[in-house]
Formats: sequence, structure tokens, C-alpha cells
Amino acid sequence: MKRFSAKLIPMILSMLAYAPFAHAAGEHGTEAEAQDMVKKAVALVKSAGAEKAYKAFTDHPDGAFKEKDLYVFVYDFEGNCLAQGANAKMVGKNLMSMKDVDGNAFIKGMIDLVKTSSKGWYGPYKFNNPATQSYELKRSYCERGAGDSMVCVGTYFEKK
Repeated sequence: MKRFSAKLIPMILSMLAYAPFAHAAGEHGTEAEAQDMVKKAVALVKSAGAEKAYKAFTDHPDGAFKEKDLYVFVYDFEGNCLAQGANAKMVGKNLMSMKDVDGNAFIKGMIDLVKTSSKGWYGPYKFNNPATQSYELKRSYCERGAGDSMVCVGTYFEKK
């Protein structure tokens, strides 16, 4: 029995290591959850200040601001990434001219929407889903943040 158990341990550990990703890959956040996360994020910026809030959005202490495939991203109106819940390496980079695989300058589009309307949905555009590592259609809900910035959360969805 000991030999049998010893052989199973690596396989079980391997399965457990990938379990969170398998769950996340199949579960998309809803539009209502995205809007709710943006509202909580904007409230945190107002109550804790931009610096602390942006750190929370990027680092996810205790799992904050990361649920299913939803995460917060923040840009100033010049296109500079101030917080990014899926890829911290994006913070500090100017991504105004970043385009999706179809040539859609989606960061600029979101900024233009928020400058004009203060909040709303932008999309669809194609973006790499970190949970599935494939390009998927996405819409993002954005609201004006601190000063000239926007706070957004995107939802991935299947084309109907």
C-alpha cells in the first residue's frame, strides 16, 4: 500500500496545482460583477488614495480585486498604465497606441469614452485572456477615476 500511495502523490499534487487554472478558464465574470468591481475600485481610490488603491489592484492582497477572470486596470488620459491586475509588468508603460489583433486601438477608445461620458461600456475588442491563454472577445466597463484617469474591468464573452 505504501508503494501505491507514493506513486499517486506526484500525480495528485500535479492535479491540485492546475485545478485553479482549470476552474478559472471556464468561468467568466459577468457584466454586473465587472461594474460592481469598478464601483468598489473607484470607492477605494477615493477612500485610500490612488497610490494605495493602485497597489491593491495590481498586487491583489488577500485576493482583493481579482475574481474569476475579472481584474482592475487603470490608465491616465495620456495612456499610461497606472495599475494592472493581470500583468504588473504593464504598469508604467504608455499603451495609448496598443491595438488588438484586428487593429482596434482599444485603450484610446476607452479613454475617449470616459472623457466624453464619464463611464460606460467599451467593446467588443479582442484580448488575450490570461486564464485561457487565447484571444477572446472582451468588453470593458470604465469609470472616471482620480483626476484624469479611468478605472476599468473587462469581461470576456463568446460571440453569439
